Amino acid sequence: MTTTTGDQALIKRMNTAIVLEAILRDAPLSRANISELTGLNKATVSSLVQDLIDHQLVRETGTGASSGGRKPVMLEFVATAGYAVGIDLGVNYLRGVLTDLRGAVMAERTLPLNEAQPEEVFGVLRPFVQELIDETPASPFGIVGIGVGVPGLVDRQGTVLFAPNLDWRDIPLRDALNRTFGIPVLIDNEANVGAIGEQKYGIGRGISNMVYVSVGIGIGTGLILHRELYKGESGFSGEMGHLSIEANGRPCRCGNRGCWELYASEQALLERAAEDGIAGGLDELLAEAENGNAAVREMFAEIGRSLGVGIANIVNVFNPNAVLIGNRMSRARVWIEDALRETVEQRALNFHLRNVRLLYAELGERSAVMGAAETAIAAFFVRLRSA
Repeated sequence: MTTTTGDQALIKRMNTAIVLEAILRDAPLSRANISELTGLNKATVSSLVQDLIDHQLVRETGTGASSGGRKPVMLEFVATAGYAVGIDLGVNYLRGVLTDLRGAVMAERTLPLNEAQPEEVFGVLRPFVQELIDETPASPFGIVGIGVGVPGLVDRQGTVLFAPNLDWRDIPLRDALNRTFGIPVLIDNEANVGAIGEQKYGIGRGISNMVYVSVGIGIGTGLILHRELYKGESGFSGEMGHLSIEANGRPCRCGNRGCWELYASEQALLERAAEDGIAGGLDELLAEAENGNAAVREMFAEIGRSLGVGIANIVNVFNPNAVLIGNRMSRARVWIEDALRETVEQRALNFHLRNVRLLYAELGERSAVMGAAETAIAAFFVRLRSA
């Protein structure tokens, strides 16, 4: 049977992806190394490597050690062949990064958000993204994509279906950004991209099964199962902030009652402080705790206990290798950690506790913004493989 041109093109794309992934994973490599790692013959590898060099995705970096013959020419991936923008769209802030294709941060910006109405947010978001784009160095591929994490349910078309803490419903965020920038845009839940950020660049590296708990104004969770982000049948998994932990608890903006985030979030902490006549935000409360304010320290401990209740349920349901606490409340680790751990140990099944680790995000408040950039980078590599 004669192989068609289409079949040959598909095989070449697949082999190019195999070669590129080997270089991404294990560089510096020689052509002979790549042949050994991939099982592709040396002539095929040489041809594919030349294509990647011609497209400025791979470069020669000099010679390596000889194993008896001529010294091999080593290859590496060109991380500055393109750049990505990552955005963490929070309830009361914007955080953005410009990264190269390895995730190295070229520029970073933060900005408070004082309005939640979509048009007002778009009016701030568009120039915020443009400022990051304007800082992009010259490169063959330019900006390869924009990734955005939002605190709500997002469908596969990039529409924010429901973000209770922003009071958003059916907001076509991806379409709006696509029209403005003409660059591929990916929208996902903030906790999902936070989980990706920690898996790729943070403390989640090498952890097969983990649950990332984003604790900010609300609570969201991102699930990494067998090293892959789990999103559920409709793409909406991870809304554990709206698990009921009080059967007859306070009403939540989501329509439920007694939701976990009503008792264990930054918003819960601020409301408790206001009830006790203590003004200020998280920064001020952290300073009070640092200065020995016993009442504020007890408020943080209570947040830790409430977080522990939900995390014990997560441990019992998913039996993960690790649970990561991230976003803004990770800054309060010293004040919440003991109470949180004690509660989990009291409430989770002993069998589940044997191998689980309770960790705090290595990237701190930057987990989601780095994960958002990574989603744009990963999508670029997918497009390369199918081009």
